[in-house]
Amino acid sequence: MDPDSPIPGPASRRRPTPPALHVVVLPGGGYTRHADHEGEPVARWLRTLGLSAGVLRYPVTSRHPGPVQAVRAEVRRVREAGAERVALLGFSAGGHLAGHAALTASSSGPERVDAAVLCYPVVSMELDTHRGSQDELLGPEPADEVRAATSLDRLVTRSAPPFFVWHTADDASVPVQHSYLLAQALARRDVPHALHVFPHGAHGLGLAAGSGAPACWPALCAAWLAALDRREPADGTP
Repeated sequence: MDPDSPIPGPASRRRPTPPALHVVVLPGGGYTRHADHEGEPVARWLRTLGLSAGVLRYPVTSRHPGPVQAVRAEVRRVREAGAERVALLGFSAGGHLAGHAALTASSSGPERVDAAVLCYPVVSMELDTHRGSQDELLGPEPADEVRAATSLDRLVTRSAPPFFVWHTADDASVPVQHSYLLAQALARRDVPHALHVFPHGAHGLGLAAGSGAPACWPALCAAWLAALDRREPADGTP
């Protein structure tokens, strides 16, 4: 976990009254690296909203289930450190990881996830797109059963936590079809969710400052998180 996280590691003195909601940020990078602009800058923005947040540098160039196990361990850690609720916020492959951890955790155990924010996420391991992430996580020729078991749209149940998802319609790296598949699955199971699709924008925008229409996603997300955290909505501009 990033050392600047407001919820400290086991060797640090705990805050007396940590914020009720802690957000774990999962940068993208195709499961081969961590995109820096999708990490600490995002955590800093979340802290300006009065939230606790930190970046998890989960295992990369590592096969399933290594990355999702690392996220589950981090969720347990921040709960033990005092977080009442935990949200995951991920980008691209990190969005897949956030959704995977959120959708496969028990709804009542210490690994439970209370909300997920997915930014231009990889959703399906069955589509013939963004094969790089699939190959890194599952290997070059995974069984059909493994692809299905790691596709977010296949994992949605009625007990899934709320989701906030955004994408751009002309994303050439991870087609917007991924987010549509997830939103359809959430709608079929009556899971609360928000889906924002902006007409234009390259893949990997991060906080998206100066990108046109996608630049409003932090404000939309801030209002959504504020409602989740039972707080007055704040100006989410990073």
